[in-house]
Amino acid sequence: MSFVGKVWKILVGIKDGLVLLFLLLFFVALFGVLSARPNPGQVRDGALLIDLAGVVVEEKSALDPIEALLSREAPVEEIRARDVVRAIDAAATDDRVKAVVLDMTTFLGGGQVHLKEIAEAMDRLRKAKKPALTFAMAYADDHMLLAAHASEVWLDPQGMAVIAGPGGSNLYYAGLLEKLSVNARVYRVGEFKSAVEPYTRSGMSEEARANIGGLYGALWEEYKANVTRARPKLQLARITGDPAAWVASSGGDMAKAALDAGMVDKLGDKAAFGARVAELAGEDPWSTLPGAYASSDLSAYLADLGQLRKGKAIGVVTIAGEIVDGDAGPGIAGGTRIADLLDEALDDDLAALVMRVDSPGGSVTASEEIRRAIQRFRARKIPVAVSMGNLAASGGYWVTTPGERIFAEPETITGSIGVYAVVPTFENAAARLGVTADGYRTTELSGQPDFVGGFSPAMDALLQTSIGGTYQDFLKLVSGARRLPVSRVDQIAQGQVWDGGTARQIGLVDEFGGLSDALEWAAAKAGAKQGEWHAVYLGEKDANYDSLIRQLVAGEAAKARTAPAGDFFALTATRSQAMGTRIARDAERLLGTRGVQAYCLACPAPLDASAAAPPKAAAVRPEGLLALLAWLAGS
Repeated sequence: MSFVGKVWKILVGIKDGLVLLFLLLFFVALFGVLSARPNPGQVRDGALLIDLAGVVVEEKSALDPIEALLSREAPVEEIRARDVVRAIDAAATDDRVKAVVLDMTTFLGGGQVHLKEIAEAMDRLRKAKKPALTFAMAYADDHMLLAAHASEVWLDPQGMAVIAGPGGSNLYYAGLLEKLSVNARVYRVGEFKSAVEPYTRSGMSEEARANIGGLYGALWEEYKANVTRARPKLQLARITGDPAAWVASSGGDMAKAALDAGMVDKLGDKAAFGARVAELAGEDPWSTLPGAYASSDLSAYLADLGQLRKGKAIGVVTIAGEIVDGDAGPGIAGGTRIADLLDEALDDDLAALVMRVDSPGGSVTASEEIRRAIQRFRARKIPVAVSMGNLAASGGYWVTTPGERIFAEPETITGSIGVYAVVPTFENAAARLGVTADGYRTTELSGQPDFVGGFSPAMDALLQTSIGGTYQDFLKLVSGARRLPVSRVDQIAQGQVWDGGTARQIGLVDEFGGLSDALEWAAAKAGAKQGEWHAVYLGEKDANYDSLIRQLVAGEAAKARTAPAGDFFALTATRSQAMGTRIARDAERLLGTRGVQAYCLACPAPLDASAAAPPKAAAVRPEGLLALLAWLAGS
């Protein structure tokens, strides 16, 4: 019986192993099917429907297919800005496309530079005598930046529209840390480096207020000029000057108030809107549902366009999101991942390289790792240009220093040249609990860092000196790249943030322009004639459009979760839901395993799928004194 029992256990083990193997093969096959690219045959005559369901980003975040399938929480949808621009530009000369529809029912926003690029593509479409229509339940600042450039702007009668302008409040934790007896030790260089203020103050310093006020004032002026130029009948001064009186003049009906103030052209539900689109683009031969019209969606249309591969290859490396150590990303700029992409591309016979930066910065060691990899292109005499998106600040500016030519938009936020580190210690909290630290030390650094007993004066001095050295390195990099004296760089550094227009005046940016302008400059520098070059995005597979697996797990569930309600109270509640995420991120920034940071807190948080949750920890190498200290704290 003992022998039979052992044989039976072996057979059961083999059976369990085979079951696991077949399950693994099933999920591999399922992933292959769900990751298949859209069928170009889905494109048909009618409207090009661009469903802006989520956030507009520079680079989509990575999606773990198994985790996504097993998770009950649908990820936030992401739409790449250049995909939308490319589709609209193609539609302008495509006889199959009679109109372009932007459905912003579940639109969550995007950076000002990205939205401006899409808006300019809409202008080009209208110059080609093709209409662009928008529909939404609620229009806010980001929605209106696009809608102002549309032929017809539709709003649901139960909806609302409001323009608030840039700005808002940060959270400050000095009072909380004091009550918890946590000592947030700050090491920084830069009078305006406000990234540490949430942990040391109960409110914004006057220096930071003056700097950020100038920045937001410039962005607001650019916004107002853009929307009023595109939509002259928009009564922006009335909407923003006395919003309560504006809404009261329509009896509290916010949809009617939006119509009266020229924010929208028509009030109607989706059925009425669809009927209007059908007049322009044709009836849907496959559906008789109210509001149906002939259309093709964005993913299918992009797949149908394919990729142009002609002439010399111009590489584009995307540095989007917070810069962190390790292999994180896409959507987060993992230093090792990006450096590896660049090193692999050295053998790809690229004629030139363009850096597309849309980052508020982050880890100094990761930023330097990326910078060194780009410098290796310069060492081979390969032209390097920089295209700044919404943000290229702190570490996001550090990585641009190897560039020969920097392009930015007036709405770009850049600068913030300064470094800092925040290290929490708990000697006060421990003392309140009756815990003290004592021992024998052979030197002033013995037993340091001591997070319970506190740091010795020598340790504090060493850390501050280390920060000062990193700041000097930053100044020298910018000085060499921009051909400015170090003393002059120090004057415009100190952690100050600048809009693109001011950055151009003070020498941090060379000229205004977008990614296409940077590509054209790089191609010309490489000796390629017009039409004899093409862009190659490093790390991006051919026709790597949004996979069907993302659509499967984030389709209707994501829309239900992210759809903005049509009244002001619901909008207010939606905004308040982000507060928990902000607190979690601030706590993670204080307690997380981090070294020296070149990060811009004054910059608006980059919009991406990770905005709904704190970012996952990246693999971190303990490099440098502060990074080693952070590693010791987390071990």
